[in-house]
Amino acid sequence: MIIGLGTDIVEITRIGQMIERHGELFLQRVYTEAEIRYCQQRKESMQHYAGRWAAKEAVMKTLGTGFTRGVGWQDIEVANIKSGQPKIVLRGGAKEFASKRGIDEVLITISHCRTYATATAIAMQTQARVS
Repeated sequence: MIIGLGTDIVEITRIGQMIERHGELFLQRVYTEAEIRYCQQRKESMQHYAGRWAAKEAVMKTLGTGFTRGVGWQDIEVANIKSGQPKIVLRGGAKEFASKRGIDEVLITISHCRTYATATAIAMQTQARVS
């Protein structure tokens, strides 16, 4: 059952400017070490950073909360399965909040071009809840 839907779009230059202005502090605040490694290994790293930013924003929209209710940027990680498909891993406050809402899986799709990155997330309840 679908519990929530979220989408986000971001200009790639906006994320590039944030990284240029704040450097490692920004990267370490927003992205996990694995996400930073993944993006740095890509030819167009800014597109990948922006895609992950959009994915995190989209996931927050599916949860129905912002980054102010005990959920941090790094509580939402965009990992990749062997095929390259992105997969959301929730930790900490995000995992706790999702569990309270009955969300046990978040599906994600990310797309980008030279100027924009976009992501759409669907929060799912795939297992029956025990009352």
